[in-house]
Amino acid sequence: MSDISIGAIGVGFLLLIGMMCLGLHVAFVMFFLSILAAVLYLGLPVALEYGTQFWSANNNFVLVSVPLFVLLGELLVRGGFTDRMYKSLSDWLSPLPGGLLHSNIGASALFAAVSGSSVATAATIGTVALPTFRERKYNARLVLGTIAAGATLGILIPPSINMIIYGAMTNTSVGKLYAAGVIPGLLLTALFMAVVVVACLWRPDWAGKKEAASPLRDKLLRLLDLVPPLGVIVMVMGSIYAGWATPTESAALGVVVSALLCAAYGRLSIRMLHESFLTTMGITAMIMLIAAAAFYLNFVLGMMGVPDILTQFVTGMNATPGQIILILTLLYLILGCFLDALAMVVGTIPIVFPIVVALGIDPVWFGIFLVIMAELALITPPVGMNLYVVQGVRGEGNIIDVIYGVMPFLLIMLLLVALIWFFPAIVMWLPSFMAG
Repeated sequence: MSDISIGAIGVGFLLLIGMMCLGLHVAFVMFFLSILAAVLYLGLPVALEYGTQFWSANNNFVLVSVPLFVLLGELLVRGGFTDRMYKSLSDWLSPLPGGLLHSNIGASALFAAVSGSSVATAATIGTVALPTFRERKYNARLVLGTIAAGATLGILIPPSINMIIYGAMTNTSVGKLYAAGVIPGLLLTALFMAVVVVACLWRPDWAGKKEAASPLRDKLLRLLDLVPPLGVIVMVMGSIYAGWATPTESAALGVVVSALLCAAYGRLSIRMLHESFLTTMGITAMIMLIAAAAFYLNFVLGMMGVPDILTQFVTGMNATPGQIILILTLLYLILGCFLDALAMVVGTIPIVFPIVVALGIDPVWFGIFLVIMAELALITPPVGMNLYVVQGVRGEGNIIDVIYGVMPFLLIMLLLVALIWFFPAIVMWLPSFMAG
């Protein structure tokens, strides 16, 4: 263990955040600082261990599920299931105050349960929904806000790529994280819908033109379009919760079933598979490079004894868990203004996780808290990824409209953070029930 001070750790953390805020790639930043710290405090032989650590990180069985869940979402999108799912949900949600705005949130929640990617959810739902809203003269800002905010459910409702990365980096059960994310995800979906209801009761003109309801027979027939995605969700998540399969095995099963569904609907082709594989490879390469760099940073910090030093420092402060969570909430709110969600998660885990464990905070609960803060980062200006994805799909106007639209939903996410702190059973009940 090296002789390192709290001041040096603080300087290193500020360098990490500062270099990311300058726009340098998060994987490069973590790798560079890891090598620098290893050379300065541990010697060159440890610094040269990066090859072994990169291999072990990318050879992690849990992380194999990342490309599989990405491919699963790609197949369902390119198979046309998202369009049909959106139309079916619209039949049943449009009578609520706010009309089709609820379809954005409901479809995002349902697609999140098979995708695991917030950006993919934003792009998919935005492409399907925006033409309809233009025709019916809905309030543009509220429409954009529901799409951008609803898409954040993609990393809270399992399966979630961010949960996989967190579980792999902290040795926390991904199955427990998935179970813990269900109730907060459904609660956040309901809270988002409540925002729409309140807004449209206050300003009915924001809900656009009303359309005649479809005949009940047509609505019931279109319910069949929900069967394929719901079947995939039940098969994938049910196999995990029942203990029949690991997340990686269930993801592989989901890919096979999705491919068979695409074939049954006549959408499977060599070209479609080629496009799905290319997109999956690009997304996976980015995520795995970041994950490998994060694992190497974890290794170096562990060799330096940073977790023990931070634990002793926090214990000496006599800070309560509530005070630390409040500080971390403010920290992540600030970081979310400058960093991408995944960068924020992997860049802070090596420093923050030892502190929360030392305070007795459950790693599963903290994982859900961290994912919610990552959700906030996705729609926090000026660099929230979902803001730009939705604006890109929109293709007109100014991104200021998207920013204004997500503001009420940002406040709702902060409300959820408060709720899970004061009522931790929201997060912990389902994992405990499954374990019991």
